[in-house]
Amino acid sequence: MVRLNRIYTRTGDDGTTGLVDGSRVAKSDLRMAAMGDVDELNGFLGVVVADCAGEKGVAALLKHVQNDLFDLGADLATPGEDFTPGKMELRIVQAQVDWLEARIDEANRELEPLKSFVLPGGNRVAAGLHVARSVARRAERTTVAAAAVVPLNPLALAYINRLSDFLFVLARSVNKQDGGDVLWVPGASR
Repeated sequence: MVRLNRIYTRTGDDGTTGLVDGSRVAKSDLRMAAMGDVDELNGFLGVVVADCAGEKGVAALLKHVQNDLFDLGADLATPGEDFTPGKMELRIVQAQVDWLEARIDEANRELEPLKSFVLPGGNRVAAGLHVARSVARRAERTTVAAAAVVPLNPLALAYINRLSDFLFVLARSVNKQDGGDVLWVPGASR
């Protein structure tokens, strides 16, 4: 159980931060950059959830993802090469990746095949999902860079990769209910 009695500890004033095992790394460490990008993504999803007044199903899906993103952050903050979840080790597991894949497949079955690239936009919720998708891609790039330096859970990498696909399909699904995708028209501004 998490219990925070104090918000500031002063232990990071030297430019380091603590990992789950108590070790300290620079706040500029690639692992910390990946965790920061995941946290930023979670923040963007919170904004989208706040805009989902008429989209209760979408909000429920995103709240599920937000919880998983905290799991992902905990996973990234746990050093080591054993990625088995334990009492003190919270790790992304296959079931979380499978959940995303099932939601992608469900939503995609209801969508027309794409005939062009999709421009980020549509209604406010869909536009927010497109922003979150692009932040998820950045989080993935940062996580992959960190994994080149320190061992990271392969399922964490799979989860963040699948998440951007999920957000893309969800944005398309939301737009389908509100006029459809905003499609790229190559050379339209020439």
